[in-house]
Amino acid sequence: MSMNDPLGDMLTRIRNAQLRGKSTVSSPASKLRAWVLDVLASEGYIRGYEKKTTENGQGELVISLKYFEGTPVIRELKRVSKPGRRVYMGVKDIPSVRNGLGVSIVSTPKGVMSDAAARSANVGGEVLCTVF
Repeated sequence: MSMNDPLGDMLTRIRNAQLRGKSTVSSPASKLRAWVLDVLASEGYIRGYEKKTTENGQGELVISLKYFEGTPVIRELKRVSKPGRRVYMGVKDIPSVRNGLGVSIVSTPKGVMSDAAARSANVGGEVLCTVF
């Protein structure tokens, strides 16, 4: 998988770090990854992230994971649209995740946003992942 799917790679790093109970995890920086993290942070799934530069000048995102009473706040993080099979949906078709308990993260012409934000902005787009 790795770098054919940089976003999928980051989601896997988050899942793996949570399994090990780590407080932070890093991922190579990219705009798309940062935008997805912005939504995860604003929806309360992660504490936040900061951009750092590694010794070799490579940008890195250091993600602060969030736990509640020792359990990861993110119970499920799924890649929906994949490089080999892109998933685009009109605003009316964007699924609600676990009856609205979870969030779909959608890349729209107006930016990367939650499914609720996409519905209120009346835009569809590529459904990147779901989080619950």
